Amino acid sequence: MYFAAALLSLLAAEAMMSAGLGFPAEAMRAPATLAVVHLVTIGWLSLTMCGALGQFIPVLTERPLYSNRLPLPALVLLVSGLAALILGFLRLDGRVPMELPFLSVAALLLGAGFTLVIWNLACTLWSARPLALPARFVATGLAAVGVAVTLGMIFAFVLDQTATGSAFVRIHSGALPIHIIAGLGGWLTITTMGVSYRLLAMFMLVHDIDEKRSRVTLWVASAALGILIGGGFVAVLAEMSLAVALASALVLAVQALALYGRDVLQLYRSRRRRSLELNSRMGAIALANLALSALLCVVLTALGRFSEYVGAVVFLFAFGWLSGFMLAQLYKIVAFLTWLEVYGPVLGKAPTPRVQDLVAERLAMRWFLLFFTGVWCATGALLAGSPPVFRFAALAMTAATCGIVREMMKSRRLSHVPVALRLPGNAMRPMLLTAATRQP
Repeated sequence: MYFAAALLSLLAAEAMMSAGLGFPAEAMRAPATLAVVHLVTIGWLSLTMCGALGQFIPVLTERPLYSNRLPLPALVLLVSGLAALILGFLRLDGRVPMELPFLSVAALLLGAGFTLVIWNLACTLWSARPLALPARFVATGLAAVGVAVTLGMIFAFVLDQTATGSAFVRIHSGALPIHIIAGLGGWLTITTMGVSYRLLAMFMLVHDIDEKRSRVTLWVASAALGILIGGGFVAVLAEMSLAVALASALVLAVQALALYGRDVLQLYRSRRRRSLELNSRMGAIALANLALSALLCVVLTALGRFSEYVGAVVFLFAFGWLSGFMLAQLYKIVAFLTWLEVYGPVLGKAPTPRVQDLVAERLAMRWFLLFFTGVWCATGALLAGSPPVFRFAALAMTAATCGIVREMMKSRRLSHVPVALRLPGNAMRPMLLTAATRQP
């Protein structure tokens, strides 16, 4: 259900971009732009991450999830809060005529939803101390999302004029970079880095990365995040410039990404599965986009033109790196979880298909390549200042996402499995949006 809600949010955001709503047709802080941005960051990326961690934290910690009941109310709160947030943004520019405190309601709902997610995952991690290195990345990401959500709530209350104190107003006016980087860089990227160490090792049949080497990656990334958040808050509250904190954090962040690239390259080189599956190949393209985003950021900063093209950098980072990697891994995760649900109970009792029999990689690869091509064209359009080309590229991304989602649904429906192996023994056909676990 998390994945379904996330993919619907991604499609909604892509459809809005294709229709010319939000940046670059409108200003970066325009209400429609904010609606698209939060559909991507909360609706797509964060819901995907929350759903994936609910499945994957037990793998990282070798402990059961603290509560199997909390994910459902958390999802309801997050989706309801996102809907209220979008309505609140659209009310700011008159697209929604109702005079209701949508943003304040959204802040409360989203705050409650993320609190349940953080609590559930943090309690699971706490029970597994001392943590393995990938789990420490996740713990750092959870701290970052706490900061991002808290700032987002303050912004919403100030915009809705629910909070009018001078400290809140200063935070609203100056802390936006901290909010963005804590969300995209801390919560989504550092968490993805940690999860990717174990996911790539699992799917490519390779030993886990050397903890001594990758521990330095975590230290440097955490230092960059700490300097940005700690130094940034001091600067904002003292009404000073964020330039020093941002520059220091950028230097450390680039170093952390270089170290992460070294770690991932080692995983690819030492793999025992010589023929890479589609999720690993497309994941490699997403990782290349991460390197390209970092390079673009450094070059534009050196040229003194970063603020002019920040939209292109953020777009490539959010879609080329985070969205590309999540779509690639989600394609595999859906098939893997479906295989476990359907064939796990009858394994050893009847002939069963392989996980790869649930997917058709050659067809899906075309959709992934179209998605990445659309991302690159859209980024180029943002650098060139061409909204029409951007809309056309966004339309290609939308079509590609529809194709990828269709392939995931086929995996869920067992459409690619040979008929003779589709439902052996007492195997039951899976439901589309929910998974039923049964004891063998």
